[in-house]
Amino acid sequence: MAGRLLVVGTPIGNLGDLTPRAAEALRSADLVVAEDTRLARRLLSHLGAKRPTVSFNDHSPDARLGELLARLGGGATLALTTDAGMPGVSDPGARLVAAARAAGSSVEVIPGPSAVTAAMAVSGVESLGFVFAGFLPARPAAARAVALRRLLDASGAAALPLVLFEAPHRVAALLGALDGMVPEARVAACRELTKLHEEVLAGTPAEVLAQLANPRGELTLVVSGIPRPETTNTLDLAALIDASQGAGLTSRTTIELLRAAGVPRRAAYDALRSATEVRSREPG
Repeated sequence: MAGRLLVVGTPIGNLGDLTPRAAEALRSADLVVAEDTRLARRLLSHLGAKRPTVSFNDHSPDARLGELLARLGGGATLALTTDAGMPGVSDPGARLVAAARAAGSSVEVIPGPSAVTAAMAVSGVESLGFVFAGFLPARPAAARAVALRRLLDASGAAALPLVLFEAPHRVAALLGALDGMVPEARVAACRELTKLHEEVLAGTPAEVLAQLANPRGELTLVVSGIPRPETTNTLDLAALIDASQGAGLTSRTTIELLRAAGVPRRAAYDALRSATEVRSREPG
């Protein structure tokens, strides 16, 4: 028997946004697979449903994936959820979806609320589309800066707004970086979406930063009016590696910088290895 994996969208704040189809999926599933079982049990309690839960996130061991695939192989119906929104959209879940499909299980989506589209709708930015990037790398700071610069250039070149997620303890630094890179851009910082204290702070990066006080909960930022990049330069891998090593950065951090700049993993390792070999042959 081939099991069913139901990819279930859950509320991003207001539990009243859970769709009837999603509610039925959670009530009838043999197992609810959740990013955080505590939040999943709270949602099930809201529905008056008692279903077994198991966690599955970026920290889950490979054995957990095998266990879930075995359940699907036995004909079970699994409901995959994340803490808020759609699984696999800057949230865990894509690994299980791909593995389940490869194993021959039925994969069905039950769409629900999304912070991305909610923020775009409430921002008032008129656009035919947007560039969604989720969370920037948490660290190191250099990798965050490189990733942000690349995203701003891509959005500016496409004349599309950029949508980012950010944690409350990092949002001030992000707004500061935006002020340094695109001070004339417009930012709509959306927090507590769909909740009682929903708020949208709009203005330049500096203006939004001045309005922001003790943020709580993750924020969704819509950055629009990004200027087109003045030039498009070919990335000089050797120069970037030389500058990184000259600054005393570790090989791992250098690789992260190259990856953030869009260099494929294998090419990044090969470039670092070549640069190291060249350095070793240089006279003392």
